[in-house]
Amino acid sequence: MPTFPASDGTLLAYHASGSGAPLICLPGGPMQDSAYLGDLGGLDARRTLIRLDPRGTGASAVPEDPASYRCDRQVGDVEALRAHLGLDTVDLLGHSAGANLAALYTARHPERVARLVLLAPGTAAVGLDTSGEERLAAARRPWREGEPWFAEAYAALGELAAGRGSAETFRAVAPFFHGTWDEAARERHAESDRRRNGEAAGIYTSEGAFEPEATRAVFAEFDRPVLVVAGEGDANTPVPTATAYAELFPKAELAVLAGAGHYPWHDDAEWVAATVDGFLKR
Repeated sequence: MPTFPASDGTLLAYHASGSGAPLICLPGGPMQDSAYLGDLGGLDARRTLIRLDPRGTGASAVPEDPASYRCDRQVGDVEALRAHLGLDTVDLLGHSAGANLAALYTARHPERVARLVLLAPGTAAVGLDTSGEERLAAARRPWREGEPWFAEAYAALGELAAGRGSAETFRAVAPFFHGTWDEAARERHAESDRRRNGEAAGIYTSEGAFEPEATRAVFAEFDRPVLVVAGEGDANTPVPTATAYAELFPKAELAVLAGAGHYPWHDDAEWVAATVDGFLKR
């Protein structure tokens, strides 16, 4: 397992697979190890995927200072990985909450990012809010409405959209993170909980982590290509939110996968691999 030291001495691990030009991949969770990204739908047949295990997750060491779990504090980890790999510039992909780290890295080191892929991105770093109605609209997909779990899950989502609910309510909306809530999706969802560092997740977005206005100002001048990928039925990052994110950049494009949720490579692996690879080749 290849490792490298962060600036504070924490030993971090990454997983390299595939062939072709490298693509650094930052997982979400937040603070989940990178195993769930897998081969991103077979993208590793076209690119060398470099999956970083964030500090305190997977094969990466637990830092001495828990405050270093905060998202902005981890920008240095990505920069240390770039330097370790000997790359002048990087192609960078961030999924879900990992897109917040990708955003902060891009804002701090815009000259180091050749191409940026935001896959079902979290938006805290840029201060984009998603309305409850947009989440409900994303959940109301024709292929879901006849499912036996739909009514209960949709009611729970309504509670969350109204600013109410509990941890149990949040667990009830899990089907709306996936294109299809089948046994495989249930198993993946359960596994993601086991691989997530809960303590670190609570610190990741804590006060001071983000300066949305400053980040957006950098993005308005960022002249490198950007791809934002959204799932049609993703209640976490609905299409209107993804569209607004793409509009923050001068050279961004939006790709929407029909019938997909928050993990689109599980819904159409070939589409995701071809879409991301096609973008990176331009």
